[in-house]
Amino acid sequence: MSESGRDETGQHDQQSPVADNEVLESSSESVAEAAVEPSVEPSVEEPAPRTAKADRGVTPGMEIASAWAWRFLVIVAAVGVIGYGMRYLSEVVVPVTVGVLLTALLIPVTTGLQKLRLPRGPAAGITVIATIVVIAGLLTLVGTQIAGQFEDLSDQVGEGVQKLRDLARINFGLTDADITNLFKQLQDQITSGGALGQQAAAVGTTATHAVAGLFIALFCLFFFLYQGEQIWSWLIRLFPRRARDKADSSGRKAWVSLTAFVRATVVVAAVDAIGISLGAAILGLPLVSAIGILVFVGAFIPVVGALLSGAVAVLVALVAKGPVIAIIMLAVVIGVQQLESHVLQPFLLGRAVRVHPLAIILSIATGVVVAGIVGALVAVPTAAVLNAIVNHLAGHDVDPEPPRPLPRRRAHPATTED
Repeated sequence: MSESGRDETGQHDQQSPVADNEVLESSSESVAEAAVEPSVEPSVEEPAPRTAKADRGVTPGMEIASAWAWRFLVIVAAVGVIGYGMRYLSEVVVPVTVGVLLTALLIPVTTGLQKLRLPRGPAAGITVIATIVVIAGLLTLVGTQIAGQFEDLSDQVGEGVQKLRDLARINFGLTDADITNLFKQLQDQITSGGALGQQAAAVGTTATHAVAGLFIALFCLFFFLYQGEQIWSWLIRLFPRRARDKADSSGRKAWVSLTAFVRATVVVAAVDAIGISLGAAILGLPLVSAIGILVFVGAFIPVVGALLSGAVAVLVALVAKGPVIAIIMLAVVIGVQQLESHVLQPFLLGRAVRVHPLAIILSIATGVVVAGIVGALVAVPTAAVLNAIVNHLAGHDVDPEPPRPLPRRRAHPATTED
């Protein structure tokens, strides 16, 4: 029994490691299967197959073109609505624009008076009053000169008309009867009852609008000089919070460009007026001051203004002194304008207000179509401002400078800002 017991015990001792190994192997396989199961058979559902897009016969290129087309139409419609609104409110928009341009020109005067320990309000008031006095003095000077030389000028105009009739008869083959009939038709058109009444009403309405616009421009000028920074801060707070920094920096870049343009244009206009007036005085022409002021105002309209003011100076020389003096005056006008366009403008404007000549011509033409003479006056400054804003937003600043921080207003605990 002991042997059999030992045999059984020995057999049992020999078989137990095998059994243990089998148990270990089965347990390890179960653990391995448990570890592999989640990765092999995930419980994520397969996405449903997409339905095929119906073929409507429209090519991808046509889809892209149509997407661009309707977006372009939306932009054009928005620009058209804005333009119509500005034209409808031109009696307000034009004076405000004039006020902005005058502010860009006169703000150094107000700042200089403030540095003399004068409060900002009185400094702005003195600047506005001085501007009114200067403009009134120039108009008085021109009116006095025209009134003093009216008789001589009328005689010279008569002689000039006779010279023009002679030139028309010789060069164009017109007879005295043809010229007389043309003058008579023009006279009948001007003196006709309906046309005269309509013109008188139009002149009266224009004069009323001009006076009202002048007062609006002066009020805008005063408050822009006095509280320009506060007004700008209020405008910036109308933008979303994320866009305020970019809007502020863009506006300041545009203001720098506009200020540089206006000041450079004033200097160029003054040089043109002085040069052409000096040439007219040396040649002994009448209305020298009137010619100078006309040239000064015309210089604010690039290309077109210089051409018209120069033509007026040459016409006065032709009427007053004859064709030889008129040719000399034409040479003086061309010389002064060449000096302005090739020396003064590149030196004064520099790169900050550089606008392509094609953009200048197109902007002037658009301004004339939209708002007439006023549109021609503000077309180029508007193009310069838009050019500065676009370059700044695109990251292509010619002369980048860090934007100044906005002045913070006091926080009110009862109100929350969106």
